[in-house]
Amino acid sequence: MAYAASGLHLIGGASGQRLWYYVSTDTIADANTAGYFNDAANMLNLNDLIITVTSTGGTPVITHAYVNANNGSVVDITNGVVVTNTDGD
Repeated sequence: MAYAASGLHLIGGASGQRLWYYVSTDTIADANTAGYFNDAANMLNLNDLIITVTSTGGTPVITHAYVNANNGSVVDITNGVVVTNTDGD
């Protein structure tokens, strides 16, 4: 699949860095591939944090990643840190 602008939402931010929320049925491996967010190059700043909600076989995967490269046309985000889900009850 590919980046969908409808899945990217600005939550807030200050001092040039912002917090984004991105939802997609793509996997995190797709989303953290260099070039995936190219269509958002004019919106994403270096070091912006993106909370991604992606999917692996229908199971949601929540990841915290950030923009580590954006030259104005090619965007790359980090692999991200997966937020693990534990529910002991």
